[in-house]
Amino acid sequence: MIELVVKEFLDNNLNIPVLLEKEQKLTGKFVLLEKTGGTSRNQLHSATVAVQSYADSLYEAALLNQEIKNVMSNLIEVENVSGVHLNSDYNFTDTETKQYRYQAVFDINYC
Repeated sequence: MIELVVKEFLDNNLNIPVLLEKEQKLTGKFVLLEKTGGTSRNQLHSATVAVQSYADSLYEAALLNQEIKNVMSNLIEVENVSGVHLNSDYNFTDTETKQYRYQAVFDINYC
């Protein structure tokens, strides 16, 4: 599962919690991963992964988002990952919980 590969990579490169599922009422800085789509052809796989950066202020969420983009550019160094491309990133503040967050979406090629 590419989500586990990305989680382990981010765990090793960030000093904040990296989650696959959001815990209720979690606050502070943390990252939430979600695979939003993918394809496979001739044993070559592609996944779209959203990385949400949560923080206590919009500024801190934007800084964390930038750090995520910098770190994710090195995911290519992981065995079986053949490409990492930033699809988009944007302010994605959660209007329901009023938590500040940014989201960076990556297209990842792997085998």
